[in-house]
Amino acid sequence: MAEEDSSSSSATTSREQEQLENRNLIVPSVAADHHTDDLTEASTTLSGFASVKLGTGSVKKLVIRNFKDKPLILENYTEEAWQKLKEAVQAIQNNTSVQYSLEELYQSVKNLCSYNLSANLYKQLKQLCEQHIRAEIHQLREYSLDTGPFLKKMDKCWQDHARQMSMIRNIFLFLDRTYVFQISMLSSIWDMGLELFKSYIIRDQNVQSRTVDGILLLIEKERNGEMIDRCLIQRLLSMLSDLQIYQVSFENKFLEETNRFYAAEGRKLVQKKEIPGCLYHIKNLLEEEVDRVRAYLSLNTQKLLIAIVEKQLLGEHLSAVLQKGKDVFKAFYKKDLARRLLLGKSASVDAEKSMLSKLKQECGTAFTNKLQGMFKDMELSKDTMIQLKQYMQNQNIPGNIELTVNILTTSFWPTYIPKEIHLPPEMERLQENFKNFYLSKHSGRKLQWQSTLGHCVLKAEFKKGKKELQVTLFQTLVLLMFNEGDHFSLEEIKMATGLEDRELRRTLQSLACGRARVLIKNPKGKDVEDGDRFFCNEEFKHKLFKIKINQIQEKETVFFSS
Repeated sequence: MAEEDSSSSSATTSREQEQLENRNLIVPSVAADHHTDDLTEASTTLSGFASVKLGTGSVKKLVIRNFKDKPLILENYTEEAWQKLKEAVQAIQNNTSVQYSLEELYQSVKNLCSYNLSANLYKQLKQLCEQHIRAEIHQLREYSLDTGPFLKKMDKCWQDHARQMSMIRNIFLFLDRTYVFQISMLSSIWDMGLELFKSYIIRDQNVQSRTVDGILLLIEKERNGEMIDRCLIQRLLSMLSDLQIYQVSFENKFLEETNRFYAAEGRKLVQKKEIPGCLYHIKNLLEEEVDRVRAYLSLNTQKLLIAIVEKQLLGEHLSAVLQKGKDVFKAFYKKDLARRLLLGKSASVDAEKSMLSKLKQECGTAFTNKLQGMFKDMELSKDTMIQLKQYMQNQNIPGNIELTVNILTTSFWPTYIPKEIHLPPEMERLQENFKNFYLSKHSGRKLQWQSTLGHCVLKAEFKKGKKELQVTLFQTLVLLMFNEGDHFSLEEIKMATGLEDRELRRTLQSLACGRARVLIKNPKGKDVEDGDRFFCNEEFKHKLFKIKINQIQEKETVFFSS
């Protein structure tokens, strides 16, 4: 019996085999004679039975056995395969079209790896990437001295690099998953690209300093009220994070600049004579920094950042501020804390408790006990919501609206004036269900709904796509009307929602005259006037999927008047 080779079922004569050996060829299969690039791991010659007719007409069996060693690669194949791969990599780096298919390039890598050329292939690829990145840094060194253009060039360089390395890795995936994976000292192709970028660009003192200083300059401009490209900063800081140098190259400098900036702000605040304006400014600054963290800074930076702001604006100057008006400060802080807790805008629980500790020394336990009661109410409300969900499941109560209720102890929280409104039937049923559930557990208590504190998430579908709108309850009542009609007058909306006139005008102004205009006002204008009509903005578009539509704020001066 002849030895069988499961990889094929064809054979050659001994003379043909001798000729093939002399020509230094590999024959994967007879059908593949004209596909010189389709080299595979099945590189041994084929074996099996072959019936050869001789001149006399007799039949003699010929057995073809496997080579003891792998045949050699086609002459010049290594150079040709690498040249093809090199052209493809350079095309990707230069943003031009690649002449070869991904399958063809992948097969070339696989062939070279199959013949123990993986080490040299990895080395050649790394050198190719290194040459390209070295050329990129020369462009950055000589690029515009203006901060804006330089940062955009830096961002494009990084985005292009990430995209190019992803495409290159797809071509060399076989190398990455075999040879590179087995050698612990070697970096994956993606990590190799990151390390080269980090070494040749970010660690260049000139480029690194211009990048970090440029980001800090933009943040300072934003703190001073200027509009900046937040998405650009977010991408650049993500780059530093991906390269694992966010903390050492940026965060330390950023915190130093933050400390310097708010030390100066703190000195300015102490000199202000108007207490309400001073405290209102502090509140805005704290909210802006929390928003800044959420927009583009690392979450790990938040605790350090808030600590610096609190220290400079309150810690070092709290006594001076409180001496100007403790009562005003108490009322303001209580109202603002309530707002942060109810809207989920608190920077962190640790930061809030740290502040309570300082207030306890200055204002006494009677004041801070009420603030602690507010925290306790929020925790109890979370437990109540879990019980409510179970209750509604047990009662088989239908509904496609998810309700969240915060139960507030009147003595702990600021005084809110209840306002009568007309809720849609679905919302009224939800309120009634909650009332039945809650009073069944706490008989004798009285519930009073505070509509001014309500907020909702609405799913909206426009021609340009679907959006999630984060809105107040009053804004919700107005927007839901446009499920039933295309346009309404001011008077019609007032009748349907039951909103008080001033509240309604502020609400419509936020929906039709603000940044996110989901409604269209006719005639156009910044103020809502009698006779105005409102239409759904079917052409509404926004770069974000989740959009917060802020309510137009009333002036706080009335609250502080004496």
